Amino acid sequence: MQDHTIERIQQNPKFQELVRKKSSLSWLLSFVMLAIYYGFILVVAFSPATLGQSLSGGVTTIGIPIGVLIILSAFVITGIYVRRANTEFDQLTREVVEDAKK
Repeated sequence: MQDHTIERIQQNPKFQELVRKKSSLSWLLSFVMLAIYYGFILVVAFSPATLGQSLSGGVTTIGIPIGVLIILSAFVITGIYVRRANTEFDQLTREVVEDAKK
């Protein structure tokens, strides 16, 4: 790609909007996932008895469904990003590409 084309793309307001939106969403979702994961680890470290309590008097403890929910939260967060990428980000990308062809 020519330097002129790259510079024109980088100065395109739609490209700048795309970069800003992707970056802010990525940081937000990363922070949410890290808070969930490290929150769980902190509970394990400082209050293991909390997660070791039995659900129904049997072998299954509270920690098992919470662990499953943590794994599912990663899938949900990924789904949120993919949905935004497939709708909003792809549209902005198409607009930037069309502007670059002119």
